[in-house]
Amino acid sequence: MRDASMFDLTGRVALVTGGNGGIGLGCARGLAKAGARVMLAGRNAAKNSEAVAALAALGAEADSVIADVTEEASVTAMVARTVARFGGLDILVNNAGINIRNRPEVYDIADWHRVIATNLTSTMLASKAAHPHLKAGGRGRVITNGSMLSIFGLPFHAAYGASKGGVVQLTRSLAVAWGGDGITVNCLLPGWIDTELTRRARTDMPQLNDNVLSRTPKGRWGEPADFEGIAAFLASDAAAFITGVALPVDGGFSVQG
Repeated sequence: MRDASMFDLTGRVALVTGGNGGIGLGCARGLAKAGARVMLAGRNAAKNSEAVAALAALGAEADSVIADVTEEASVTAMVARTVARFGGLDILVNNAGINIRNRPEVYDIADWHRVIATNLTSTMLASKAAHPHLKAGGRGRVITNGSMLSIFGLPFHAAYGASKGGVVQLTRSLAVAWGGDGITVNCLLPGWIDTELTRRARTDMPQLNDNVLSRTPKGRWGEPADFEGIAAFLASDAAAFITGVALPVDGGFSVQG
């Protein structure tokens, strides 16, 4: 007799930052398919509405909130809105992120601060604001979005790589700090995924596509859909004893030296 109850998220509430597209929407779709009610946070109202409609088409209960994840007051309001709308918060996916590419010797310090604030500081702000609600539920889940660039470096990605390396270390610290609160904290390390960000990178670097395909054992770029299953798994009871882990989702790209 089959029993999929350990993967069932029915009755749980998820908040996904940057959830209106790309990897964030992929995670949101996975959580919704597993039964969670989902709040999507993003700055673009039109994209938010489209993403909510996509989740509703799956039969999910979903809503959205406009938020600036770099501002503490906005993050606090985002979490409060989620709790007010759905009655609690069980799963937080810290996905919001940006990349501004340039060589480090000419990198604009304002761009550096913007990348760090959006990718790293936002993860701390949202996790801190969500903590009491995650603890109250007794089985809280935090999923952070790192990058394979926390494993190795690229010349035009100093700020991005630093921010994502920080996300990995923050994930480990939160996992240790909050394990006793019944909260698990794990980090995804996406490889080359077909999103708006990487499409721009392919335009800037024409050789990138061939390089990715030749080095990736799976022989293709990743898709946002590749994050549906891993997000649902890490949010579920099946992953209750997994915490502090940084998990590559890259088709094997980072395995090769």
